[in-house]
Amino acid sequence: MHRALTGNAKPSSDYELNDVTPPDVPLRPAGVLAAFHEDDGRLVLTKRASGLRHHPGQIALPGGKVDPGDRDEIAAALREAQEEVGLDPAQVDLLGTLPSHRTVTGFSVTPVLGIIRGTFTPIAEPGEVEEVFTLPFAHISDPTSYRVEQRRWREGWRSYPIAPYGPYYLWGATARILLGLARRLQS
Repeated sequence: MHRALTGNAKPSSDYELNDVTPPDVPLRPAGVLAAFHEDDGRLVLTKRASGLRHHPGQIALPGGKVDPGDRDEIAAALREAQEEVGLDPAQVDLLGTLPSHRTVTGFSVTPVLGIIRGTFTPIAEPGEVEEVFTLPFAHISDPTSYRVEQRRWREGWRSYPIAPYGPYYLWGATARILLGLARRLQS
């Protein structure tokens, strides 16, 4: 994991697989936590509640926008992980951050890598998180687990990465962030 944090890498974007120029708008800073269990490397993910206004039912890393009380994107990722899945920040051994990812929804997301130390029993935040689950490190870290699909979005077709696993359809920004990690682990 430490090796994945070294070297130069460009930020990624939801726009990179599509022949579209991103709009010139200010981006809102956000942080997500890619937290792996120390015992078996499984990654903690959430399925967002189906009643949410933004991204209902999607698979996501715990995290969200930087609030006024947050020091930075790392603090936001840790705060949101505690709120969404009950992960005590004191249990997370922070390793560093990956290059940011620009979303079509106007966020600049900083992925924060960490290792969960000790026993962790997730508690889904009612109303925001429908399910907390884990995926194996072998799936997340293998670039061949990912492929590109298309779907209609707004007035055209949009390409995006996916990495399905069992009943979980990992796609979009979350899949792109994790694909970036997988590629860095392989190099």
